[in-house]
This record gives sequence, structure tokens and C-alpha cells, in this order.
Amino acid sequence: MTIQSLGVGSGLALDDLVTQLLSAEREPKEKRLNDKEERIEAEISALGQIKSKLSDFKETVDEMRRDSDINGREPTITHPSEDKDIFTAEASNSALRGSYEIAVTELASGSRIETADAAYTESTDQVLTDGLGSTTMTFKINNTGDSFTVSVTQNMTLAQLREAINNNENNFGVNANIIDTGTATGGAKLVFTSDVTGAGNDLVIVNDGDRAELDSLTTTDSTETATNLSPVKSATNAKATIDGIPVESETNEFENTIQNVSFEATSVSPLDTDGITRVTSTLEIGYDRDGLDKKIRDFVDNYNKIISDIQSLTRYGESDLEEDGALAGDSMLRGISNGLASIVGSSVDSSSLGGLFALGVELNSDGKLEIPTTDFGLGTGDERLEAALEDNFDEIAKLFTDEDQGIAVRLYEMANEYTSYSGLITLRERAAKDDKDQIADDRERFELRMVSYEQILRDRYLNLDQTVARLNQTGSALLAALG
Repeated sequence: MTIQSLGVGSGLALDDLVTQLLSAEREPKEKRLNDKEERIEAEISALGQIKSKLSDFKETVDEMRRDSDINGREPTITHPSEDKDIFTAEASNSALRGSYEIAVTELASGSRIETADAAYTESTDQVLTDGLGSTTMTFKINNTGDSFTVSVTQNMTLAQLREAINNNENNFGVNANIIDTGTATGGAKLVFTSDVTGAGNDLVIVNDGDRAELDSLTTTDSTETATNLSPVKSATNAKATIDGIPVESETNEFENTIQNVSFEATSVSPLDTDGITRVTSTLEIGYDRDGLDKKIRDFVDNYNKIISDIQSLTRYGESDLEEDGALAGDSMLRGISNGLASIVGSSVDSSSLGGLFALGVELNSDGKLEIPTTDFGLGTGDERLEAALEDNFDEIAKLFTDEDQGIAVRLYEMANEYTSYSGLITLRERAAKDDKDQIADDRERFELRMVSYEQILRDRYLNLDQTVARLNQTGSALLAALG
């Protein structure tokens, strides 16, 4: 007889037996693989979490390790009216503290050129009709080297010339417009204005082909010796007074007129009651104490976030019901925590403040930074921080930015050591991912072994099934013969 499945011939539950044996073989080994994979995935997730937080912290200290980001100066401006700003100002870190009385007497302007009265009647008048073909006009500023050329074609209208000027891809700030005076004596005027400011920077329009019809649109011939149109308004400098001293600038921005300070004029100062004198605005250059105070407090908060994450990931559960952290007892994370604490607790010889304690920043018993509110005879943390900002502003920068001992410099280097492409956390992540790939290979090999084991079991019990089946047949035959 043909046995279709285990137990059919013998009547024994051999299929169930094979299933149970396979399950007994599979479950413990599969559980070990699952547990190992779960631990590795938790490790990869935890490493990614701490790497991300450490990278964010690195960005924070990256700003603080540069003097330009921490040692800022704060310009404060008081204008005659709160409704109108006369100028804005910026100061570099090396600007000296001081107060200045500034009045803007004139804004910088570009030049303006107009065609003569009655030179054209309307915008459709043709500017070139001599039949000699196309030519060009060149617009330039001699002092700056700015230049572009416009093609003038036969029968081009005044409006078309305007568009050709305004749409030229090399236009450096020349605007052409047509003003219709509405009178026969004025006619239509083509007006050229230049954005290039500063005395001596007048717009020059060259009649390149010396075509007579274009003399009415240009300031000079091709040799730049003849004079056609003249500016109705020349380009001018911006003018101001600083503590009564007259100063000028080609643009509205006065750079380094006050050393390491720049200010940009936006409007002219109002006249005083005498109708002659300009009312001054007060510019004070001082330390950006509020900005630095915030940077220090943000530094404390960001440091504590890193420590909290490390403590959470490395903790051991206090009871069987509380799970351990994903990296409980991990030596690398403990090394990060200890390294951070060592740096923030160290001294900086180049700063008279010595260390963070003089800023009111201390390490507490939990391994975190705090600005304490309790006074143990040296002032509260807030009081020490306020005193340092007031009396030792530049010394604070040295605490963080000294190239050898600076706290932010060393913290950045340490964070980079762990988070860079070849950093310790990155290498650890790669190793964990390799372990996870290995588990996938182990699973594949395990499945192959289980297939082989199942075949062995089925072959073994198939023989048993067939043997019992034959015995059953023999027994049945004997019973039948014995009647």
C-alpha cells in the first residue's frame, strides 16, 4: 500500500510527533536569535539617539568656541523720534565701548539725465531715421568701470529704446523712463537715472557711432570730447556728522568711519527748531550682555540634555519590573559622561575668571550643570553670572574660546571625536549593523538546518509507519485465517 502521510498506515499520530519535535528544536534557538536581534536593534537605536544629541550639542559649542559668536558688541540707537529710524548700525567684537552723536545731513544719490525740451513729441517718435543702419549707445560710470551697450536700430521708437535699456542683461542700475510733459514746449522726455551713488560717479552715455540723431540722447561723442546732454542732477555722497565732525561716504553705508563700527543711513535727520541744525541720534556701543547671558544658559540646558540621555540609556532597573536602559552599564557612554564633566570642571589659565564657577555655573550631585539660587557665601549663581557679564565680559570669551584650554573648544573636539564619520559612535554603529546582518545569515542557515532535520525525522518515522502497517496487515490476515 502507498502511505500518503505519516501515521496513515500505522494509525499512529506520527505527523504530530514530528511537528512537536521540530517545535522543540526550533523554539529555543529561534528565541536566542530574536533576543539577540532585539538587543542589537535597541543598541543601534540608542547609539543613533546619543549621536544625534551629541551632534546637536557639538553645533552649540561650535558657535561658542569662536570669539566672533560669543564676544559680541551691541549697538543701541536712540533716534529723535521713535516713529522714524535715521540709520542702523553694526559693531564687530573689537569695537570699543563708546557713545556717539550722529546726524545724517544728506543721503547718497545717483545721477539723473533728461533729454532737452521738445526734443521728442511722444513716445512713438523714431530716434534713428538716417538710413545708415544700426548703431550702439554705451552707458557707463567712468570711476567704477560699470558699462553696458544698447543696440539702436533704424526706426526704433523712443519707447522701444527705453525697453532695450531697461531689459539689457548687463544693466548695472540704469533706469530709463518717458515723461510726457503734456505741453508743446516740453514734449516727451526720456529720463535716465543711475543707482550708482557717490560724487564723481555720474552716468555717461556715449554716442558710439557719432550719429547726429543720437546727440539728443547722449552725453558725449565716441571720443568723449564733445558735450551733448549734461546731468540735471549729479551723483552725490552721503553726508553725516559724528560728534560734530563732518564725514562722507559714496554709499549710504559708512564702514569703519567709527573704527570697527558701520552704520547705514536710511533717512535724513530732522531739522532742529532753528530750521538749520540737524537733530542728532545717539549711538551707543556696549557689550551684548543679554545675548551672552542667553548663550551661557542655553549651554547649560544643552549640556544637561546630553547627560540626561546618557543616564537614561545606561541605567539599571531598580527592580525586576523595571527594564534596564538600552545601553545599561555601557563603558563608552560612561566615558563620554566622565569626559564632559572633566572638561566643564577644568580651569582655563588664560582667563582671569579661571573656570565656569566664576560664571555661577556648577556641577551638581547628579552630574548636571546648574546656576544655583543658593548662596553659600560666594553669591548665588545668578549673582556671579551678572557680575562676570558686567565686569569681565571679554574674559568670559577666553573661558570658552582659548585654543588650548577653552571649554567650548575642548567640548567640540570631544563631540567630534565621537560623532564624525570615523568617530567612536559611528564605528560602534557599523559594528552593530554588521552583527544584525550576521543574524540574518544565521537565520538563513538555521532554516536550512531545520529543513534538513525535518526530512531526517520524516524519513525515520516513515519507516516506522510502514513497518507497523505491515505488522497490522499480517495480524489482520492471521485473525482472518483463524476464523
